[in-house]
Amino acid sequence: MKIETEKQYKEIISQCKEIFAKKTKDYGTAWRILRLPSITDQIYIKAQRIRSIQEKGENKVGEDISNEFIGIINYCIIAIIQMGLTKSDEMEIPFDLLEPKYDRVSSDTMELLSAKNHDYDEAWREMRVSSMTDIILMKLMRVKQIQDNSGKTLISEGIDANYQDMINYSVFCLIQMSESK
Repeated sequence: MKIETEKQYKEIISQCKEIFAKKTKDYGTAWRILRLPSITDQIYIKAQRIRSIQEKGENKVGEDISNEFIGIINYCIIAIIQMGLTKSDEMEIPFDLLEPKYDRVSSDTMELLSAKNHDYDEAWREMRVSSMTDIILMKLMRVKQIQDNSGKTLISEGIDANYQDMINYSVFCLIQMSESK
């Protein structure tokens, strides 16, 4: 991965983690009550709002779509963390125990990005934010189908890989949006 991309990636994940930490302090880990399909639907709502604003060219709520990409990143990380927890795990997890889980998911996802960036030669830099939004929505449709199939696939990558891809596409969008300001 190019040094600039790695630096930008880490800055965005740092922003996301800061928001995640503050929301954890405000709300605790209320998200633990959500089943995985509910987390997927929450991500879908955010991606659909981004697409709707992109298509309409108007934002009536006023919240910038960059906040929605941050939400997608954090909810994807939550989903991957949730996949590693069981019903016997505590509902309320203190941030000091949650932080290493967040860091592991974001680190694993950055390693995936590094490998893909090598193979694809940072092709995402030539993509449109609207196209990456569509890819996120497609990945969500895949995850929903896999979840409807009880998590079973015949040949396709699993749910966690799709969540990681959505994290990375959201980071790409945030990088592009910051560079176009």
